[in-house]
Amino acid sequence: MSSKLIKGTFILTLGTFISKFLGLFYVIPFDELLKGHEEGASLYQYGYVPYTIFLTVATAGVPLAVSKFVSKYNAIGEYAVGRKLFKSGLLLMTLTGILSFLVMYIFAPVFAEMTIKSDEQVISVAQVTTVIRAVSFALIIIPFMSLIRGFFQGHQSMGPTAVSQVIEQIVRIIFLLGGIYVVLDIMDGSVTTAISVATFAAFVGGLASLAVLIWYWFKRKPHLDVLLEEDRGEADVSLPKMYKEIIAYSIPFIFVGLANPLFQLVDQITFNTAMADIGNAKVSDHAFAVLNFYTHKLVIIPVSLATAFSMTLIPLITSSYTSGDRKTMRRNIDQSFQILLFLTVPASIGIALLAEPTYTLFYHSDELGTSILRTYAPVAILFALFAVTAAILQGIDEQKFTIFSLLVGLLLKLVLNIPLIRMFETQGAVIATTIGYAVAIAINLYIIKKYARYKFELIFRRTVAIGIMNVVMAVVVLILYGILKQFLNPASGFQSIILVAVCGGAGALVYFYLSLRSKLADKLFGDRISKIRSRLRIGS
Repeated sequence: MSSKLIKGTFILTLGTFISKFLGLFYVIPFDELLKGHEEGASLYQYGYVPYTIFLTVATAGVPLAVSKFVSKYNAIGEYAVGRKLFKSGLLLMTLTGILSFLVMYIFAPVFAEMTIKSDEQVISVAQVTTVIRAVSFALIIIPFMSLIRGFFQGHQSMGPTAVSQVIEQIVRIIFLLGGIYVVLDIMDGSVTTAISVATFAAFVGGLASLAVLIWYWFKRKPHLDVLLEEDRGEADVSLPKMYKEIIAYSIPFIFVGLANPLFQLVDQITFNTAMADIGNAKVSDHAFAVLNFYTHKLVIIPVSLATAFSMTLIPLITSSYTSGDRKTMRRNIDQSFQILLFLTVPASIGIALLAEPTYTLFYHSDELGTSILRTYAPVAILFALFAVTAAILQGIDEQKFTIFSLLVGLLLKLVLNIPLIRMFETQGAVIATTIGYAVAIAINLYIIKKYARYKFELIFRRTVAIGIMNVVMAVVVLILYGILKQFLNPASGFQSIILVAVCGGAGALVYFYLSLRSKLADKLFGDRISKIRSRLRIGS
């Protein structure tokens, strides 16, 4: 595995993990602050899903598309082309952000009416409209910021993106929690006002992130100017041609970025209808919050690794593909699949096995939450695989198939969601998501095999090995959990911490030991792991 891939992946993985974990842990005080206002989480999510979709469209896949474009021309020594795109793109992204904000703000009532399907629901159309308008302000600044991130990533400089993500999340969470506390506990305001302030925090966090990126720009500019002096000057790319290429790159990125939000949007516009059809309209808002907010926050954590990989893979695979170095390209793809499965599978299975104490630990004891988390957690593996397979397709210039696979998966979700929810209630939405993602991934894998001439034999063998290690780990965790449950109550906040720490820790140790004993960790992570294994005298 190339040193650039390892370094870039580590930096982005660290930044993304910190950001994701912050995005998870804030839900603990968030849930505490909203006690007595159970509809708050649902209201928050009703506003955030449309925002996420608008945000993805507004940024037009800019970080990854610009990253790929800059990386491509840097690989052939044409540094001025990337700089030209950067300068003109800043103005374009500013206009895109303002336009997206206006559309979302003006049409907020329409989106709210698509969500609230029954007068028996706890939340009204007016409440959802207010929250959507509050979060829409963030669209003004985020597209501009995303262009700067993409430019740095195209130079394989992942630090600015990682640091700005973490700062953005920290500032957003502080403003969000502080806002809710002030509105509800000091001003004795309404839950709608509190959630509106909480969603407006996205704009405040964006300002902080932009400040970090501007600081990085001035710090890195001397080095970037040196590269500019080394420009070969042989490529004369006009702005229309440049943006045509960027649009060609961006469209698939938009769809990849929209994958998860669109699946959530299908739930948002069909879930309440299906629940009302079977007489569950009164509990529909709560069930939706459990599905699309509380459990989703936990499930998405293992996927952060895939996000880091997708952002790192694209410039490197593009570079090796452009230069004709197919051997390096296939080696990077090979390592990425293996490391992704090695880390994501045990994390997802661990969450599923310890669903009850995990849900209690982060939120509160809830039978529905436990049930949904147990079913939903393994779907994280599919989320991760889709992100990485889609990134690979971008790198080998077969991005059109990414759109096709996502549309097929989304169509299946749309067709199956209401019937499955009617049959299995909230679990039906999870099943529909699983089917949709599984089909989309199968299509992506077929295209990778065909166009990258990639052979999956090694991945299949390593997947079997990883599967066996996870079975052993699961047996140990289940036995230990069964014993400890005789003395500890997983529905108790403090006792759930002990259960998760002891059982999860034991599972991690078993998995780590098996990976060292089989020398699989050595093959994936190199000499450093070999040295650790030698010092521990495992499998020597």
